[in-house]
Amino acid sequence: MLFSMQIKTKFIIYISAVVTLSYGITFYRTSNFQEDLVVAQAASQARMLYRQIRLTRQWVADHNGLFLVKSEGVASSPFLVDSELAARDGTLLVKRNPAMVTRELSEYAAREGFGQFRVTSLNPINPLNTPDEFERESLLGFKNGLEEMLEIENVAGVKRLRYIAPLVTEMSCLECHEEQGYHVGDIRGGLSVSIPIDWAYSEIKKNNLMLLFIAVTTICVVSIILFRLVDSLIVRRVRSLADVMDRYPDNIDRSELERLPVGLDEVGHLSQNFRELCQRLDISKQELELSQEQVFQNEKLAALGRLVAGVGHEINNPLAGMLNCVKSMQESPDDLEQTRRYLPLLVKGLDRIKHTVRQLLNYGRRAALHPQSVDIDGLIRECFELLSYGLKNIDLQLDLKLNTPFCVDVEALKQIVMNIGINAIHAMPDGGTLTVSSRQQESTILLDFVDTGIGISPENQKKIFDPFFTTKEVGEGTGLGLSVTFTLVKRMGGDIKVVSEEGKGACFSLELPVEMCTNGGEEAK
Repeated sequence: MLFSMQIKTKFIIYISAVVTLSYGITFYRTSNFQEDLVVAQAASQARMLYRQIRLTRQWVADHNGLFLVKSEGVASSPFLVDSELAARDGTLLVKRNPAMVTRELSEYAAREGFGQFRVTSLNPINPLNTPDEFERESLLGFKNGLEEMLEIENVAGVKRLRYIAPLVTEMSCLECHEEQGYHVGDIRGGLSVSIPIDWAYSEIKKNNLMLLFIAVTTICVVSIILFRLVDSLIVRRVRSLADVMDRYPDNIDRSELERLPVGLDEVGHLSQNFRELCQRLDISKQELELSQEQVFQNEKLAALGRLVAGVGHEINNPLAGMLNCVKSMQESPDDLEQTRRYLPLLVKGLDRIKHTVRQLLNYGRRAALHPQSVDIDGLIRECFELLSYGLKNIDLQLDLKLNTPFCVDVEALKQIVMNIGINAIHAMPDGGTLTVSSRQQESTILLDFVDTGIGISPENQKKIFDPFFTTKEVGEGTGLGLSVTFTLVKRMGGDIKVVSEEGKGACFSLELPVEMCTNGGEEAK
């Protein structure tokens, strides 16, 4: 048998697998949704920042730059013409174009942790605006009609969103870029924005851990609840029903059938159907026992009829001799010597008739099957004395080695011996040898009946214990003898086997469990 598992365990495993799969799919989709949402929000933030920076640059360009008082940390740009301007009061002012304003605003945003942005171009004036690999691919894509570029970048374990969109040359831009050959509407570069989103992924990780904890807790709680429900609603009730089924019909109290699980569910219906089945089986069993008892009695009476017909001459022979003695005594009433000689013969003949009639009466008496103390070897001898009428041309050899009384079903054993004996006699119509042996093997007695008769064909050996099966002519047998024998042996807890070869006789072997009668048990009468 393969690895066995209770139904409730299987149920919980299957449910847990389904719930785990459902939570796994939900967990996966939720995690992806959170990541998509974070990326979408970061992208929206980058686009908004891009528009704000672009508007700021546009404002600076529309006002011809932004002038700051020259001071420490506020230096002029070497890439601008007229990068310095002196006021009337002598104050030096330095010019800031849109690119410089963008870069300095980016430095402020970086210090605040807000993000970074810068202008880049494939032909930069300032080497600091040289594009990196992501920016270069994006700028090349802008020439082919690409409107924007997004990428999640992981640098030293820190994730950030990279966003870049093109910068289109406008009229106010030509002041600085006309010398580079740009015209209005040309894409002169791109505005690159970097927004840190590592904090968002950290939150996603926390949310995932929380979802995992909720999923595991839910699976455990649901499994425990389902385990309890399945155990109380199904398993215990089915186990109770199965226990009664296993012990039915011999090892249960009939009141247990009334305590089986009830209800309008499947288990309740199954219990009700089982109760009804038990009632029908009990009725059928009673009817079967009555029928079997009737069959046994009919077979016994049929065998008794055959016995009476066979032993008739056993009574007729002594009667004939007795009548001759009586007739001689009547003819010579004064012959006292003859009378003294004939009287013992009359008594012997009467005793013989009395013994034969008593054996017939004992065999025909109906008795309940229950263990009694009996001399089994003596019982076997008694049975074959009854069968002596059929043993005239048969050599009966008794090898009986049971010298101790045993407790067995006397009447059943008597009928078994008689049926097998009659069957052996009929199997040797022209005479032969019948050997009957008995011996003890631990708590079992072994009886063997070996004849040298006509034997049994292989195909018939499978059917000889079937009811009404017979190879005799119509009217010569009922076909119930061996069937009744088989049933009686099984009821006594024993076993019967036959070994035969056609034309070479047969051997019937019986194994019967017995008990030693050491306490003065009831004697068979």
